[in-house]
Amino acid sequence: MSKPRHFLEVVDLSSEELTEVLALAEEPNLPPVLAGRGAALLFEKASLRTRNSAEMAVVQLGGHPVTLRGDEIGIDDREPVADVARVLSSYHAVIGARVYRHTTLEQMAAASSVPVINLLSDLAHPCQALADVLTLRQRFGDNLKGCVVAFVGDYNNVARSLALAMAMVGGEIRLACPPGYGPTPEQAELLAMYGATPLVSHRPDEVAPGAHAIYTDVWTSMGQEAEAEQRRQAFEGFTVDDHLMELASPDAVFLHCLPAHRGEEVTDDILDGPNSLVWDEAENRIHAQKAILAWCLKK
Repeated sequence: MSKPRHFLEVVDLSSEELTEVLALAEEPNLPPVLAGRGAALLFEKASLRTRNSAEMAVVQLGGHPVTLRGDEIGIDDREPVADVARVLSSYHAVIGARVYRHTTLEQMAAASSVPVINLLSDLAHPCQALADVLTLRQRFGDNLKGCVVAFVGDYNNVARSLALAMAMVGGEIRLACPPGYGPTPEQAELLAMYGATPLVSHRPDEVAPGAHAIYTDVWTSMGQEAEAEQRRQAFEGFTVDDHLMELASPDAVFLHCLPAHRGEEVTDDILDGPNSLVWDEAENRIHAQKAILAWCLKK
């Protein structure tokens, strides 16, 4: 029996495979690869877009989603994560998990006999990156070579997956991060392996000029609430506003994975403005979700 193809980070795909998945996401009618089968969707973290897109993707592929809360399972408390994965993979065709620790996903994948898909971890958010690149393809065309995305904020799980995805499709990523919140040497080395040597700055106005997209995320993610005030001070001056967007390319778009803290990382004028693609980006989560499910199950 062949080993399942898991999707824990964007680089679990080759560049050619990433292109295949993006093409699947643009297909209006994917075959019902989950007909008569179940999908276990485990959520240690609260969710709006991820849960809805994952559940409906399973339904539209003919399957039955079973959503489980973290407190129902008690991973590594009530039951070891490997045992959970073995049990779920005996009932379901695929496991999706939104977790705190990326190591939880790695342990699941090692024990599971079916594909495990990362719905978010502290290290990566690859399904979001698929939706981001899909949104850029819809606006700028399938060939994103030379497309410049300026990420403003914390080099967090969203930024890491986005940067890798952009490198894999031949785009350019620029990063504006406060001191201490940028990529580590190891993360920069990983990007370099995929041909990306991004401009990294402590000033948003240095990365925005000529960019095709300005992307930001919340300054304080789930699990970092104790750092909220410290981060608010560190990120002062990192708000995406009219001035920053005016530095970008005339046809530049604004992206955000949502939820947004209006007035912190982005102003209302930009989030709700004509250059904002955040609602298309949110819708594309379901198309990306269907595509990676279909691809992993086919493999």
